[in-house]
Amino acid sequence: MAELSGGQGPTDMVSIQFEDFDLTSEVKALRAGDASVGAVCCFVGTVRDRNDQQSTATLELEHYPGMTERCIGALIDDARERFGICAARVIHRVGELQPLDQIVLVAVTSAHRGSSFNACEFLMDRLKTEAPFWKKEHTAQGPRWVDARVSDHAAAARWRN
Repeated sequence: MAELSGGQGPTDMVSIQFEDFDLTSEVKALRAGDASVGAVCCFVGTVRDRNDQQSTATLELEHYPGMTERCIGALIDDARERFGICAARVIHRVGELQPLDQIVLVAVTSAHRGSSFNACEFLMDRLKTEAPFWKKEHTAQGPRWVDARVSDHAAAARWRN
């Protein structure tokens, strides 16, 4: 799928892909021998087998090619400006996924842990509500489209100022 540099750092990356990702390989590439890095913070989202009290057999994800990568790249730029991070990587999978599959990786490096923690949380909160992805759960009751939750919007809203 598409891979696009987002932000100004040489190791920044946004990738929307069908394939799974390897956390260790991605963190190694993100750090890329940068001796200024003192902290790495990662978030990996996975497919749950239940949502809203219903069993989920599969999760289907779609995106708006090009627009999605640009949106996430702009979020990385914003994180760099707000938190002074060294680099960030966001990988988001699309297609049909099964429970336990990895969906998303948000990884951030910085000189100190506080910046990495804050930037990682900022990126994930904003990604959930702003990036153009569409999710369809396949349940025993049939397929249904899933929107961001009220709690997702509340989490993202705290970063807007």
